[in-house]
Amino acid sequence: MGVWRAGQRLDGTGVVVVPPASNPQQRRQRRANRRRWLLAAVATFILLNLLAIGAYANARFTPDHRAEGPAGTAGVPEPVRDGGTVVDFPDGRLEARRMPAKTIALTFDDGPDPQWTPKVLDVLARHHAPATFFVVGSQVARHPELAERMAREGHELGIHTFTHPQMADLPPWRRKLEYSQTQAAIAYLTGVDTSLARLPYSSGVDSLDDASWPVVRETGQWGYVSVFNDTDSQDWARPGVPAIVRNSTPDGDRGAVVLMHDSGGDRSQTVAALDRFIPEMQARGYRFTTVSQGLGQPGAGTARLDGMDRARGALLVWGVRAADGTIQLLWLLLIVVGLLTLARTLLLFGYALAHARRRRAPTWSWGGEVTDPVTIIVPAYNERTTIAAAVRSLATGTHPGIEVLVVDDESDDGTAEEVERLGLPNVRVARVPGGGKAAALNAGVALARHDLLVMVDADTVVDPDAIHRLVQPFADPRVGAVAGNVKVGNRRRLLGRWQHIEYVIGFSLDRRLYDTLHCMPTIPGALGAFRREAVLAAGGLSRATLAEDTDLTMGVHRAGWRVVYEESAVARTEAPVTLPELWRQRYRWSYGTMQALWRHRRALVDRGPSGRFGRRGLPFIALFSVLLPLLAPVVDIFAVYGLFFLDRYETVAAWLAVLVVQIVTAVLAFRLDREPLRPLWVLPLQQFVYRQVMYLVLVHSVVTALSGGRLKWQKLRRTGEVAAAHAQPVT
Repeated sequence: MGVWRAGQRLDGTGVVVVPPASNPQQRRQRRANRRRWLLAAVATFILLNLLAIGAYANARFTPDHRAEGPAGTAGVPEPVRDGGTVVDFPDGRLEARRMPAKTIALTFDDGPDPQWTPKVLDVLARHHAPATFFVVGSQVARHPELAERMAREGHELGIHTFTHPQMADLPPWRRKLEYSQTQAAIAYLTGVDTSLARLPYSSGVDSLDDASWPVVRETGQWGYVSVFNDTDSQDWARPGVPAIVRNSTPDGDRGAVVLMHDSGGDRSQTVAALDRFIPEMQARGYRFTTVSQGLGQPGAGTARLDGMDRARGALLVWGVRAADGTIQLLWLLLIVVGLLTLARTLLLFGYALAHARRRRAPTWSWGGEVTDPVTIIVPAYNERTTIAAAVRSLATGTHPGIEVLVVDDESDDGTAEEVERLGLPNVRVARVPGGGKAAALNAGVALARHDLLVMVDADTVVDPDAIHRLVQPFADPRVGAVAGNVKVGNRRRLLGRWQHIEYVIGFSLDRRLYDTLHCMPTIPGALGAFRREAVLAAGGLSRATLAEDTDLTMGVHRAGWRVVYEESAVARTEAPVTLPELWRQRYRWSYGTMQALWRHRRALVDRGPSGRFGRRGLPFIALFSVLLPLLAPVVDIFAVYGLFFLDRYETVAAWLAVLVVQIVTAVLAFRLDREPLRPLWVLPLQQFVYRQVMYLVLVHSVVTALSGGRLKWQKLRRTGEVAAAHAQPVT
């Protein structure tokens, strides 16, 4: 694509010049841009916060029994060490109490769980046995209906922290937050308050040590009663129903606080064991009760929530749900990205290799040699730095009958004069009123002396035989347009090398694939050939989109012409040398492609050639040229997320696997295009800067499109590096 100034349009009769935007218009545009960036910033901030909440609420934990053994118990008071299962600090005094004789308090840890908690509740209801559930706050937020059912059916809820961390490893403020968040979630969802707490990894009194005892004492200072167990069913080990029943049964008539689990894995044995254990113990005269009732203490009271407490609980609960929904959506998008990437990779390897083998076969030919004269149209606006080299490379090509027509779009830097100073007999200059690139190309089509047209950007130099090779597909009368093989000429700097890799993969693989599937989306503005008849059948070049080359190519398809790729016709263009210039260029390309897709959407329901292209080409282009790049940031988001919050080794392995696929794809593209592999050493670095810039560009383009914003042509700065070196081979 070329580079053009803003503020120009066509009227119904021809080309006109529209004055630059007025100050009020500029101010409105700046305000719109600020709004879009503010929207993007707010969306990013919300996403980061939701991911942080999700990481916090989804912290992985192991069941309580897997905690490491005690480091020392000298600091644990003797009444607690001797089996005081309920530890309280009324008025600062230590009280360690046990269940009375013939009394069992069933306690369940780590829930609620959507699969197993309802089954546990069903068994308890069938046998009229109340229990105490020590719930994880994040699970309560996810499954509020289960917490509500517990409270409604007379069970007691206790706090098992919000994320199930090792509390002794946390600072005091974080420990208090674990309690208060769980309390807020319970109160908001069930309307009850609780004063019971059980530390993760300290369910039994024998698990207390000198590291965890200060946490128990601190818990009491905050007004919570710490509940341990003296009878472990060991259901976590799934030893079988008889073993769970045996482990849960207290000796003689002793009372017990029995530990079971309603979450953390397969709890079918726990459910079956409960169905046997409760009636057996009831037959022996045992009563089942909650912890508070067993000790003769008041149970949970009605929560008194003021406006701030209710708001805090609501934000907490809905924050966890929104975070879970966001992460689930990202996982779904990651699967979509993976499937699309896999499909694209398989298609590229299969079709590109087949395309290359077919073209390299000794018998391959487009038909008889094409020697018809060609008019090369070069639209130019303020291209004095590059125009001479571009025109000279075109005019001195090996194809017989070359006419170079430079359409000067009211340049004010001496572009036309620079061309005239060359004194080449087969070069003409046409000065036209400023109307933009599409208008200049339409003028060139009208003024061309020949019916085979080649369109070349003014910053591009071509190989001597490029034009001759480019027009050979016209030996097939069905061919209406031909895409050339455009390469980055200024690749000495890192940014240029990254673009070089992108161009080689895009042209060597993508265009081979599109060529095979007969849905080539774009004839590049840097080097493309057309039959005049095909251009006119497509309606010429339009200012309706910023990607006039893509728009024209789709129009040629819809008019019933074949569009093909000739990889041996090589041109070198000057790529942007700074990130801001690269941003402007790709922003325009992305936005223009979306405009072209939307403009030709009717092809999806058309009949004939237009419908064939629409139903095959448009979905394919939308999937692999818009949707896949738009969703690709999910890979990097999860890579960063996984490094901090998931298994980092698995994350790194997955990211490296993606990189290997990219490297293999790049190697294939470079080999097919007969390019040296040396530049590929920068490909891993491309993942950390260049790829993210491309993501942001596409997102910016989508936001602009959805907000109804208009994007104008902008002039990029040219260094003339390619023009200066065009006579030398580029390595």
